[in-house]
Amino acid sequence: MPIHPSTSHSAPDTKDSIGWDDRAALHRIDDGGGMFSGGKMLRSGTFADLIRHVTLLPEAEQMHYAIEKAGDRRFGPAEIRMLAARGDFPRSAARRTRVPPEWRGII
Repeated sequence: MPIHPSTSHSAPDTKDSIGWDDRAALHRIDDGGGMFSGGKMLRSGTFADLIRHVTLLPEAEQMHYAIEKAGDRRFGPAEIRMLAARGDFPRSAARRTRVPPEWRGII
């Protein structure tokens, strides 16, 4: 995590900070990644919101998704479950995101 002050909180991140409020994107694991992975994004939000979203899916579905945070860092299903189990994971959503109708059945 960056040690420099963020523009929204004006305080440096600590070394152990996860960055729950960092921007992140939800991807299918089999989307191929690569240069155009941003166009293959299924959903965006804060890192915590996307972890919460994936962990609310049935366990069999969770295996199909990864969260990309801070550019090229991808978190797979096992890491997502591990992060959701942390004591400092924010349990309640600051806001609820709505799934567009065209995405229903995909995510």
